[in-house]
Amino acid sequence: MLKIRIIPTLLWKDFGLVKGVGFDSWRRVGSVLPSIKVYNLREVDELILMDISATEENREPDYESIAEFSEECFVPFTVGGGIKNLDHIKQILRSGADKISINTAAYEKPRLIKEASERYGSQCIVVSIDVKRELDGNYYCYSHRGTTCTGKTVVEWVQLMEEMGAGEILVTSIERDGTLKGYDLELIKLVSTNVSIPVIASGGAGNYLDMHDAILKGNASAVAAASMFHFTEQTPLEAKYYLRESGIPVRNSNTANT
Repeated sequence: MLKIRIIPTLLWKDFGLVKGVGFDSWRRVGSVLPSIKVYNLREVDELILMDISATEENREPDYESIAEFSEECFVPFTVGGGIKNLDHIKQILRSGADKISINTAAYEKPRLIKEASERYGSQCIVVSIDVKRELDGNYYCYSHRGTTCTGKTVVEWVQLMEEMGAGEILVTSIERDGTLKGYDLELIKLVSTNVSIPVIASGGAGNYLDMHDAILKGNASAVAAASMFHFTEQTPLEAKYYLRESGIPVRNSNTANT
């Protein structure tokens, strides 16, 4: 098993960080720069920053702010929100991000993923997929911050995105988001068994056991969390302790390896 990554997710709206339940991100939870500095000290493996209002407001990413955040981030930094074309990707990467995350634009132009991976390398292209289970029992993909059903099942979409050159899949359960009730393990397993690229589990993490289950039962390559780190005393470093003690290999950490 490859070493598992622990990835806090920061939801950026207007001038601060927000969080809620089921993509209703209404609660203010702090500011971006102080959070990045704290996570640097807590030895996270990566950070994901999502500008959740950029697509809704039909504007470009805020490159100036991204550059400011990148200067203070000492781990691989993934940025998403408002990305529509190769120029946006170029400017985000030039602003200091290591990876970009694309969601809505991929549905509008699937070949954007292919063009981006060919130009910048698949290793920096993360496709973010927001998913909800419908009455017919199938999991469907949603765009525009979980508000618009695309009609595409998660299996057909992740396979297409891998074919287009995505380097990773970030899959989030809309229904579990912010609930602290655990990941949708069936969803994570469904995605991971239908692609050969890494899958980041997101949506619902409430404790370290949830992360453990997403890895062993869902076959996730990484686990992302927001509410768990914002609203409880649990930390990414302690998550590494827990997973390591459970026999799961984690990324190197000076403290976790002592």
